[in-house]
Formats: sequence, structure tokens, C-alpha cells
Amino acid sequence: MKKIFTTLTIALLLIIGVNAMAQDAALYDTLSKPKLISKQFSFTEGASVDKKGNVFFTDQPNNKIWEYDTDGKLSVFLDNAGRSNGMYFDGNGNLLTCADEHDQLWSISPKKKITVLLKDYQGHLFNGPNDLWVAPNGGLYITDPYYQRDYWTRKTSDLDGQKVYYLPKNSHEPVPVVTDLKQPNGIVGTPDGKYLYVSDLAGGKTYKYTINKDGSLTGKMLFVAMGSDGMTLDERGNLYFTGNGVTIFNPQGKKIGHIQINEPWTANLCFGGKNKDVLFITASSSVYSLQMKVKGVE
Repeated sequence: MKKIFTTLTIALLLIIGVNAMAQDAALYDTLSKPKLISKQFSFTEGASVDKKGNVFFTDQPNNKIWEYDTDGKLSVFLDNAGRSNGMYFDGNGNLLTCADEHDQLWSISPKKKITVLLKDYQGHLFNGPNDLWVAPNGGLYITDPYYQRDYWTRKTSDLDGQKVYYLPKNSHEPVPVVTDLKQPNGIVGTPDGKYLYVSDLAGGKTYKYTINKDGSLTGKMLFVAMGSDGMTLDERGNLYFTGNGVTIFNPQGKKIGHIQINEPWTANLCFGGKNKDVLFITASSSVYSLQMKVKGVE
């Protein structure tokens, strides 16, 4: 009986392993490894893509935003970038950045004109805007965790917690919409504007919320017991988490893949390229790419 049980257990594990490999293979060629684009940075973050498929990312310690265009050219897009972290393009082609040098939210036009969208919350400094997502209606969701920076003079938060804020379109008054997380970080929403995913990195969990017409959030549900720095979605609704490489979950929260990145920390990612089918990954001092069989939805 024990022998039969052991045989069945081994068979089940083999089936699970085969299924996992098949799911990986459906997303990308598992024999391919992420391609190193460059390793000349101090710490890369904020991967975001414009309508043409050009990818932008930050080298936060060196205070620069870089561009990797669809022809494979790497160049500095902006110096003195406000120590930008998370970034996302709005519908007008402006690059929105979490400029935490002075705890602000910026909009950078294609001509590199900088507009400060937010500089405080009711007269108090933000903790340090970290990541954001632009909803189809033009409203913004912003995570505001507190990470002490060596370029700040302050040593404590000016607020009563680490929250997620919603900024309605054409408004200058952000509204707290998530107030019960330890340290909200990665954030992304579905392209239909119905659902929002928010990672509580310190809490080691990621939650799914229903987005209401007024931008408020309801129906909080645990998506997975894992936190993430940056996040992105593909056309099938799969979520891509960062931290220890890239971990992929299907819309039901089942792990369906893992991409190993040989770096201390994987911070962010997005789909880019002319067909939006190349996964760009910012990891520690490097940036990588991986050809995918699925497309992104940004």
C-alpha cells in the first residue's frame, strides 16, 4: 500500500511539473534566457512603454530617465529626473513619474516639459510616491509607501500611514482609497478599468479590488500571498510580479511561471517593442528583455 501511494505521489508531482512547464511554454520559449540590454546603471526602476512601444526606465540613484527605442537604441531621455521611481504613460503621451526627490508626482511631455501634478496631501509631504497606474477614464492611482532616502533631510513620515491615493482626471486633490496596508508598492489595473491590483510588499500579499465609477475601491480580495515591487499584465489577464526574478500568475491567482533573473533584485517590468510582445525587465544595475508569445496591455 505504501509503495502504491508513493508511486501515485511521484506520478502526480510529474504531472504537475509537466503542466507547469506547458504553461510556461505557452507564454515564452522556455529554452530562451532573458537578454541583457545593458548593465551600466546603479539601480533600475519604473519600466513603462509609450504607444509606439519605446520603453522608458529610471536609474534612480543617478537621477536619470533612459529610453530604449524600438530600433534598439539606448539613450538618456532626461537628466535631473526628480529621482523618479515608478512611471506610466497617460493617454496624451505624457510620461507620469513618481518623483520622490521632493515627494511629488510629475507629468513630462514628449518635449520634456515638466509639470508638477502633486506636491503634497493637504499640506503634508507624501511619504514618497512609488508607483502608479492610469485608469481608462484618466484618473490616477498612486502608491505612497515610506522608504527612507539618503537624499532627504527628514527622517520620519509627515503622514499618518502608507496609503493608496486616487487622483480624478483634472483634479489636484488626491483621495485616499486604500488605508489598511503596511506598505503599498506595485500597482496595476485591468484595461477595462474594472479591477485594480495592489501589492502590500511589507505584508507579503497582493489584493484585488473592484473599481467603482467614482474611483473608489470595494470588494477587497486576497489575490495571492506574495508581494511585488512592480507589476504588469498581459492580454490574457496574467499578472507578472517582481522581486525574486519574475513570477507569473493567471487571473485566478495560480502560479503559472517563473523567469529567473540573475540579479539581487528585480524591480519592475513592462511589455514593449513594436508589437508589445517583448518583456522588458529592470533588475538591480541591469535591464533585460525576453521575447514573449503574448502581448502587454499598457
